[in-house]
Amino acid sequence: MQAETTPSQNINFEVLSHPYAQKDLKYLLKSVEKLPVTIWENSLDASRHIARSIALAIRQKQQDGLPLVLGLATGSSPIKVYEELVRLHKNEGLSFRNVITFNLDEYYPMSPDSRQSYVYFMHEYLFDHIDIPADQIHIPDGTIEMDKWELYCDEYEKLIDSYGGLDIQLLGIGRTGHIGFNEPGSWENSLTRLVKLDAITRRDAAEDFNGIENVPYRAITMGIGSIMKAKKIFLMAWGQHKADILKEAVEGPITPNVPSSYLQKHKRTKVFVDLSAAEKLSRIRTPWKVGICNWTDNLICKAVIWLSERVEKPILKLTDEDYSENGLSDLIIEYASSYDINIKVFNRIQHTITGWPGGKPGEDDRHRPERARPEQKRIIVFSPHPDDDVISMGGTLLRLVEQGHDVHVVYQTSGNIAVHDHDALKFIEFSKESIASFDRSSLELYGVFDSAEMFLKSKTSGEVDRPSVRRIKGLIRRSEARAGARFCGVKDSHIHFLDLPFYETGTSKKKNLGNKDVELVTKLIEKIKPHQIYAAGDLADPHGTHRVCLDAVFASMHKLKRKRWVKDCWVWLYRGAWNEWPIHEIDMAVPLSPIELEKKRKAIFMHQSQKDHPPFPGADVREFWQRAEDRNRMTAALYRKLGLAEYEAMEAFSKWRGL
Repeated sequence: MQAETTPSQNINFEVLSHPYAQKDLKYLLKSVEKLPVTIWENSLDASRHIARSIALAIRQKQQDGLPLVLGLATGSSPIKVYEELVRLHKNEGLSFRNVITFNLDEYYPMSPDSRQSYVYFMHEYLFDHIDIPADQIHIPDGTIEMDKWELYCDEYEKLIDSYGGLDIQLLGIGRTGHIGFNEPGSWENSLTRLVKLDAITRRDAAEDFNGIENVPYRAITMGIGSIMKAKKIFLMAWGQHKADILKEAVEGPITPNVPSSYLQKHKRTKVFVDLSAAEKLSRIRTPWKVGICNWTDNLICKAVIWLSERVEKPILKLTDEDYSENGLSDLIIEYASSYDINIKVFNRIQHTITGWPGGKPGEDDRHRPERARPEQKRIIVFSPHPDDDVISMGGTLLRLVEQGHDVHVVYQTSGNIAVHDHDALKFIEFSKESIASFDRSSLELYGVFDSAEMFLKSKTSGEVDRPSVRRIKGLIRRSEARAGARFCGVKDSHIHFLDLPFYETGTSKKKNLGNKDVELVTKLIEKIKPHQIYAAGDLADPHGTHRVCLDAVFASMHKLKRKRWVKDCWVWLYRGAWNEWPIHEIDMAVPLSPIELEKKRKAIFMHQSQKDHPPFPGADVREFWQRAEDRNRMTAALYRKLGLAEYEAMEAFSKWRGL
């Protein structure tokens, strides 16, 4: 199947600097993509497009007096699609009375009343808000008796067939490449059945279940064969953590090791991805291997770095032959010699390195990433969770304080769901004994702790913490955040906690960014009037909190953009525990000495509730301090391999140019 050769109409090439996004299409996409992929600037616009496509199909069936049979998915990927469908129902009169739905899967065993059940999920995000008749909703039954599952699954399959099969099947893609719960090893003609869940899939679900020990080992799922019978398939992938597996599914061979690769055989599959999920696709990562490029400065830098790593030579040692033999002869033709290109790129990368992240006073700053003036800057470091500041840029934070800048650290969310119950109990017991020993008059406060203790000791799997318990867990994170920031030299008066409302659900599923969230961020920025803002640009965060917190900062800056002082405010984006900026996207690299790296580690250690076994570590089993150090050392090693100076470690930042 040929890859889609037209770019998304929703990409602004001048802003994004991606050659594929030009409307006149500067290069021809060859047949490296075996599925038709449309890349969108963000998942929200893509989700709305998918929802409108479904709505159009529903209305066309209504005109013909026919039902639309819709296959539905769960997880984070389709949430925005469902929200748009609900909006279309409430605001534009879209009726679902002719829609018959079949969900892909359900955990087993699973009560439909459980918050982790897909019955609960579907009603929360879609069914309770539209006019679909209850008898037209079908979700696999997680309570079926073990000795009856084969008969039940066979009947589920036949019921889909009795309606003429699925008109549209909505799919997400798991990090193992699974679609539905068809894990690696699933066979092509498999039908609805009971399956064992992969360890990675269970780990990814751990946050929803308050720990991996509570995640079921089995699930009921439609099979690959069931999915392939659908007339149309929409596959969605959002975020950097889906980039690797998306490339395998779209560009790799068809293999049971990547179940989603079977979709290459389906003639009416469409793949919708955002820029973050698309970053490993050949047309984004190495477009010169796909077709003719428009050689911007950014793309030249990207290509030269790729070539240097590929041939294992420093940039200044690359030859004309290296370029020609690795598909980059166009660059030699356009720029006359490898020598000129090498110098150009080497100087660009060298100028990103600075030991003065706030600018070096009294120095020529034409080739430095930051301005020399004002010498002492007002700075805000935004931290989505109460530990992202020290994990992601602890060394730079230490430097900024030591170099005399007025540094404020702002913790955007409480981080309360990432505290183990046993840590909360330890804190509660200490507080109760302290009250009993020193202040017997505080009976009301003692009662709060006593009630919280009884709740935690009787808490069932998956039960949501009551508000008082969430407050206690938030206080634990606050005390750790203060300790970490204070260790870096930040004044107590410059440590701020916003507790943004979108986060306060008590579960891993968060609310959308709201006006109150933006208002809180805007008010603080306007009060401080910073010359620098540091914010988390880590879109690989699998839980989505970083994305929302970043959107809050961007929305605030847009609200404030007419203020005179905003012209002198630069926004630097760091990445967190999951990923790092590629070298060609780094605008400032701050070297760390062994002593500074050790100080950073100690700052991270202040976050005791996140140490040893953090509640939601994602797929990476290393502790956060280990991830941070390995990432910082790897960045320094990459600079060294390119021929730059050798450092112990580096923290990297990309400058936001959104205003």
